[in-house]
Amino acid sequence: MIALAIYFIAMLAIGFYAWRKSTADSEGYLLGGRDLGPAVTALSAGASDMSGWLLMGLPGAIFLAGFNQAWIGIGLVIGAYLNYRLVAPRLRTYTEIAGDAITVPDFLEERYHDHSHTLRMISALVIIVFFTLYTSSGMVAGGKLAESALGLPYTTGVYLTAGVVVIYVVLGGFLAVSLTDFVQGVLMFIALVVVPITAYTSLGGDFSTMIATAEANRQLAPGALSSLFEGVAPLAIISAAAWGLGYFGQPHIIVRFMAIRSVKDIPTARRINILWMVGGLIGAIATGYIGAAWFAQDAYALKDSETVFIMLSRILFHPFIYGFVLAAILAAIMSTISSQLLVTSSSLAEDIYHTLKGGSSAEDPPRTSEREIVTVSRIAVVVVAAVAGLLAMNPESSILGLVANAWAGFGAAFGPVILFSLLWKRTSRAGALAGMIVGALTVGLWIAAGLSSWLYEIVPGFILSSLATWLVSLGSPGPTADIDMQFDAAAAAAKGA
Repeated sequence: MIALAIYFIAMLAIGFYAWRKSTADSEGYLLGGRDLGPAVTALSAGASDMSGWLLMGLPGAIFLAGFNQAWIGIGLVIGAYLNYRLVAPRLRTYTEIAGDAITVPDFLEERYHDHSHTLRMISALVIIVFFTLYTSSGMVAGGKLAESALGLPYTTGVYLTAGVVVIYVVLGGFLAVSLTDFVQGVLMFIALVVVPITAYTSLGGDFSTMIATAEANRQLAPGALSSLFEGVAPLAIISAAAWGLGYFGQPHIIVRFMAIRSVKDIPTARRINILWMVGGLIGAIATGYIGAAWFAQDAYALKDSETVFIMLSRILFHPFIYGFVLAAILAAIMSTISSQLLVTSSSLAEDIYHTLKGGSSAEDPPRTSEREIVTVSRIAVVVVAAVAGLLAMNPESSILGLVANAWAGFGAAFGPVILFSLLWKRTSRAGALAGMIVGALTVGLWIAAGLSSWLYEIVPGFILSSLATWLVSLGSPGPTADIDMQFDAAAAAAKGA
């Protein structure tokens, strides 16, 4: 399709531009030289955050289970706002003054002067494991898109999605990812406004009657599709809203805070990001809700609830316009995959390869060149993409389910540790390490025990990680005086923002 071809060419062109501009050293390739403007920061953070689940997973959940799934969106908006308030200004300042850290594991090592590299290595391993799973969810979305919208085999969709993303990430690194995310964020927002409005105005008959028919067809309680509270237990509301806790620990989001041009730009980025999020989430929720009415009609059938956005677009629009809607869905998918690939490759290259080879601290002179780090990062992008692609080969995988597991893993392993590290000076190296391990293990065991249907795993993971960080910090030696001075400088700069 012409629209998709234009989109792919544009993404590759941005990758080539970024390759020429900012990939000479590791800070340029992995962090864009810390020179992102507020608009690019905001939309790249939003687009990389929301991914294919915003246009496929969330509308599908609303379509299938009802309006109560909107609690996910409510929790996310609150979490994103607090992330910009509590984490963004402090992290931007601290990562620069504490050894010019360019990854989350690098920041944790510098924050606690961990010469053993234990914090860095364990946090890098957590990133690699959960992001490989997270990346596979995006490839599942790409496969489903190709199968349902283009009539291509599922596996072809996986290969095509991964292939284009890998090319522009390998070429342009962080700058390419951020610039393409900006464009993709604009496309996503337009589609999420146009599709539900067009669907609603095109519906014939009594809308409320159609919703009632949809509820009856799925054996849902009356009002379940249109109420935030009907047919949902308090624990289910807590589970859905708890998605917001995950923001504090998502490396692909908080790395944008490290890359923004200045702390003074953060309030502007926050306003743009929250407005974009609110508009996009309303559009996604409306799509699932209106889609339930559409497909309650006898003339239509929907085999996979996560394709409701695609099928509505296919029915409603001219093929040329439909192509641009598909481009918006691809934008949502590819923006997240690219960010996750880059963060994972940075952990493999900067945090593991560089550390194992030696020369990753001021006391140990560098033994790897900047060019070598960039080369290893590019190789890592290809390797991680290949592994994630293999994990995505099952077309029955749920996009929202895969995202939920990875989101919880990061939120519980890193969220409390990042917050304590930035907000409480007394946090110790041992406390941070304990919190990270307890959070990751709790999420893994909770999923393995099948308890996620009762309570979303991020809730116990976040709570137990916080307790472990706090209690172990109280019983172990705190940071050194020079770290306290750096911390105070970061806090002062953050207040100025």
